Amino acid sequence: MTIHHSEETHRNLLARIPAATGRSLDTWFRLVDAGPSLPRFEERVNWLRAEHDLPRGYANAIVHEMDLKRAARAFG
Repeated sequence: MTIHHSEETHRNLLARIPAATGRSLDTWFRLVDAGPSLPRFEERVNWLRAEHDLPRGYANAIVHEMDLKRAARAFG
């Protein structure tokens, strides 16, 4: 189940991730890229939660932001 947040909530979650996890967003992006090749959004969220003990909201925000950045590069 994907949780849809407002843009403001998404940005607030992203801003809290470094302090809450001790890792920058770029570090999280590299960890996901280096992890298993999982095609579905929810699979990547579940992997982050299981492998790195992240709360669902943070894992969702990380994967969603990665997808946004990839789409921007594809159309950029």
